[in-house]
Amino acid sequence: MDRSTEEAQTKEMDIRSLSSSHHHSQSERYIHKVGVPPKQNLFKEFRETLKETFFADDPLRPFKDRSRSQKFILGIQTIFPIFEWGRKYNLKKLRGDLIAGLTIASLCIPQDIGYAKLANLDPQYGLYSSFVPPLIYAFMGSSRDIAIGPVAVVSLLLGTMLQNELDPINEKAQYQRLAFTATFFAGITQVTLGFFRLGFLIDFLSHAAIVGFMGGAAVTIALQQLKGFLGIKKFTKKSDIISVMHSVVASWNWQTIAIGASFLSFLLFAKFIGKKNKKFFWVPAIAPLISVILSTFFVYITRADKQGVQIVKNIKKGINPSSVNEIYFSGDYLLKGFRIGVVAGMIGLTEAIAIGRTFAAMKDYQLDGNKEMVALGAMNVVGSMTSCYVATGSFSRSAVNFMAGCETAVSNIIMSCVVFLTLEFITPLFKYTPNAILASIIINAVIGLIDIGAATLLWKIDKFDFVACMGAFFGVVFSSVEIGLLIAVSISFAKILLQVTRPRTAILGKVPRTTVYRNIQQYPEATKVPGVLIVRVDSAIYFSNSNYVKERILRWLEDEEEEVKAATYQPRIQFLIVEMSPVTDIDTSGIHALEGLHRSLEKREVQLILANPGPVVMDKLHASSFTSLIGEDNIFLTVADAVSSCAPKLVEEQP
Repeated sequence: MDRSTEEAQTKEMDIRSLSSSHHHSQSERYIHKVGVPPKQNLFKEFRETLKETFFADDPLRPFKDRSRSQKFILGIQTIFPIFEWGRKYNLKKLRGDLIAGLTIASLCIPQDIGYAKLANLDPQYGLYSSFVPPLIYAFMGSSRDIAIGPVAVVSLLLGTMLQNELDPINEKAQYQRLAFTATFFAGITQVTLGFFRLGFLIDFLSHAAIVGFMGGAAVTIALQQLKGFLGIKKFTKKSDIISVMHSVVASWNWQTIAIGASFLSFLLFAKFIGKKNKKFFWVPAIAPLISVILSTFFVYITRADKQGVQIVKNIKKGINPSSVNEIYFSGDYLLKGFRIGVVAGMIGLTEAIAIGRTFAAMKDYQLDGNKEMVALGAMNVVGSMTSCYVATGSFSRSAVNFMAGCETAVSNIIMSCVVFLTLEFITPLFKYTPNAILASIIINAVIGLIDIGAATLLWKIDKFDFVACMGAFFGVVFSSVEIGLLIAVSISFAKILLQVTRPRTAILGKVPRTTVYRNIQQYPEATKVPGVLIVRVDSAIYFSNSNYVKERILRWLEDEEEEVKAATYQPRIQFLIVEMSPVTDIDTSGIHALEGLHRSLEKREVQLILANPGPVVMDKLHASSFTSLIGEDNIFLTVADAVSSCAPKLVEEQP
């Protein structure tokens, strides 16, 4: 007996065994049919969809069965969470918050002065932005660990976009007004997103794109600091690496380089000590302030400023002046401020929410994203009226706040009080602070934004995510922050569109000694059923992908038919089973595609069979009469039931 005859007999035995097992199983159990869900009221269905989209967390649940006075108190606590957790506040918590607040204040003061320069604003505006916004957030925020203030990425983004509209030196007054206007609209954007519960929009910026954008921004920020670090007087206003490198080839000041390099080494060593032993977290936290004090004293006694070392000079004394009348509410700058504010507000939100969720997970408590957005937005709106620019959650300060043992948002109040005292009494002492120290502090702070480990992990897990990461990174480094951000958003949307328009499909086979059917690529031991092609669609079927799904299934069928022709004594494909359990939804275009698939299969004398369509899909198939078109008997609860149904028909057609 030759090999081809043996294969034919084996295939025939497989089909007959399927048939006998089918008859045996029929005697023991009943093959359940897929049920059609009861019809729902259109208004009720719409309401449920709306609720699940915008109110999935059921925010009004605590208000149920409450008296009016209780509802009023709960409402106040919802807007101002401090009135809820404040009742349980005690001296033990105050001790933790006091230590944390003082620690982050020592870190934020020198950073704020540097970040203000990054935004092309006078140094005091950085301090202003760490005074008022943290106070507002402490009353309205729901995170216990976020430390509020200016951050490097938002400062750079704001400075770059504002500089494209106005010259920060020759048009200083208008530039500052536009900065306050952008801050106002950043706050309005954040409040709007939170109030209308649209926080899910910031999730469209993928983690990969954020990693690349942050890394590129960190490199750009570090390059911008070369002006102060090297003592260069004439420096490009552009942020791309090529323009910066051209500017670097200029006359340097060796005294400035010596100061910057020595203290940068000190800051990096302090950071190393903090990472090596968590008990010494305070070392890298106070290192920037120590650097400022020592370098300022050194410049003052040596009068190095006379030798070309650039210094901060005067920082305006006193707390935040009102800036309500400086915000543009009309004219050309209104739209420019709105555009810049929306972008800065979204980036600030993305960073703050990511930080808040990270530390909330560490301490095992829930963070209400929409409340956070309202709190962040409110503090920026108030900040714009008190001479502040866009503030958000700072990762470096929040990490120090967390490690210092903060208990509540009172640590932000402590920090704010220290900044208040600094503005009232200490700012004149910063006059001789060298710019090289501020540059060193910023370089030291942004190094942590370059996450090589995350990029490596992206390469290992998802090559497309890695491309998105690198696209955003190189866009920022070689072009500008706005271009990098645009690339990050574009690639994120491209990935979504690609996944929606080109969903995965798979051929299923039977896992030996089971009734389970799985992807034959994942399970090589799974065997195909003779005469039956089983395809799984791993996505909802919408207008955007319906035609692709139909054509891809037909290509699978053509490939299978070619294999059948090439083989000897193998039965032709008579049944095509579509496993629909991953298909969560289908629209009219999807149903039309299935109808087209059914017509194409009829011409090939192949029967279309569906397995396990979900309730939403089944309801729509039934409403469109598609179930009548293919026959109710051709829709099964499981793939195993569908295969069992096909087996006797295959046996009957065997010669």
